Amino acid sequence: MKPITFRQAAQAVGSATELDGSFSEVCTDTRKITPGCLFIAIKGENFDGNDFAAKAVESGAQAVICERDCGLDSRQIVVESSRKALLDLAGYYRSLFRIPVVGITGSVGKTTTKEMTHAVMSAKYNTLKNEGNLNNEIGVPLTLFRLEKSHEAAVIEMGMSGFDEISRMTKAVRPDAAIISNIGVSHIEKLGSREGILRAKLEILHGMSEKAPLILNGDDEMLVTVRPGAHPVIYYGIDNENSLFKASDITSKENETVLTVGFSGGSLRVSLPFTGRHNVYNALAAVAAGSLFGIEPGDALEALKNYVPSGMRQRINKKSGITFIEDCYNASPDSQAAALSVLGEMKARRRIAVIGDMLELGHVSEKAHYDVGVKVAENGIDALFTYGERSRQTAKAAAECGVKTVESFDDKQELSKVLEGFLKEDDAVLFKASRGMKLEDVIYSIYDYLDSRK
Repeated sequence: MKPITFRQAAQAVGSATELDGSFSEVCTDTRKITPGCLFIAIKGENFDGNDFAAKAVESGAQAVICERDCGLDSRQIVVESSRKALLDLAGYYRSLFRIPVVGITGSVGKTTTKEMTHAVMSAKYNTLKNEGNLNNEIGVPLTLFRLEKSHEAAVIEMGMSGFDEISRMTKAVRPDAAIISNIGVSHIEKLGSREGILRAKLEILHGMSEKAPLILNGDDEMLVTVRPGAHPVIYYGIDNENSLFKASDITSKENETVLTVGFSGGSLRVSLPFTGRHNVYNALAAVAAGSLFGIEPGDALEALKNYVPSGMRQRINKKSGITFIEDCYNASPDSQAAALSVLGEMKARRRIAVIGDMLELGHVSEKAHYDVGVKVAENGIDALFTYGERSRQTAKAAAECGVKTVESFDDKQELSKVLEGFLKEDDAVLFKASRGMKLEDVIYSIYDYLDSRK
C-alpha cells in the first residue's frame, strides 16, 4: 500500500485529526495488527470493533477510525459509520491509481469469471484481484488497499445479498469496464424477484463513468433487456447472433473444451482446460474484457490455457479410478444445472450425483430443488444421493422422472458410509451444494477411506 497521511485519511472519511505521520496498512482485525497501521473498528452482528480500539493501539496500531470516543485522544478519528469510512477511504486510495479496473458481478460464475479475467489481464499487466471470496463490503476495500505502485490493472469481483451493497462498493472501485455474468435466483429471498436481482446487479454502473462499457451475457434473457444509457454494451454468448464474442462448435472432453471463438475480425479454434457450457461463457467474458484494454483475442485465449479452477469450484480429482468433481463452494439452480450437464457429458461407467441443499432461495426453494431433480434425469445421471431436508424434493423429482437409484440422507456419516460401498472404479461422481452444507466433509471422508485401502 502506498503511504498516505492520517490527515488525508481523516479528510477522506469526512472527519479530522491533528495526528501527524502516515500509514501503509489498514487492519480491521486486532489479531492482524501490524506496527504503525490504521485500525478501522467495524461493528458487526456479533461483535463491536469499537470495543477493541484501545487493544489495537496497544498492539501497535498508530491510529483508529471508530464510531465513538474510545479515550484515545488524537489517535482516534471518529466517524458516524466505520463501514462507510472503510469504503470511503478505499475509494480515496483507489483514486491515487490511473490503471484499468474491471468490475465483475452476477448471480452465478462471477468468481470464476474474475479468475479467468485476471488470467487474461495478466497477459499484459501486473494485475490485482480479490483473493478467495473477499467480494463484500469488507473484502472489496481491503483488496483495494493491496494496490501497489507496481500494479498496472485490477479485477474486482463484487457480490451482494441485498440492494445498495454493490452501489456502495462500485463507488469505491470505480470500474473502467464491468461484466455481469447472468441473472439467476440467488438471494431472491431478499430481493423478491429476478427483476429485483437485475436492478441490484446494475448498481455496478453507479461507480462507472458515463461511457464506460458494460460486458453482458447475450444469452441471458434478463440481461438482453438492459438499456444502460450512454454505456456501450458488448455482448458475449453462444446462441445470440448479436454477440461480438461468440463460441461455436463446442466439444467437451473429460478435462477440456474444444471450441471456436469468433470475434470482430476473425475466429480461433482452441482447446481450454475446463468443461461445461457455463465456463465457456466465463471465458468469453474474460476475452471481451481483455479486448477493451489492448489484449488481442489470441493472446487472451493463450492465457486461458493456463487457467486453474480455484477453491472447490468444479475441481476434478481422481482417486482409485474414480473421477470426483468437487463443486462445494456454493450452489444455485443455475449452477446445479451447469454442474449436472458437465457430469452428464463425462465418459464413465456410471454417473453419480451427490446433491445438497441450496440456501437463501425463499419462496422459490421447493420448486427450485424439484427442478434440479428433473435436471438429474435429463442429463442421464445413473444415481442420485441427496443431503439435507430441502434436497428431498430433488430426490422426489428424480425418482418420478425415472432415475433408478435415489437415496436421501440427513446425516453425513451415514451418507459417506453408503457412498464408500457404492462407488466403483470408472465411476464419475459430482458433489454439489451450498457452502453452508459443507458437503466437502463427505468428500474428505471418502478420500480417507480410499487411501486406507491402498
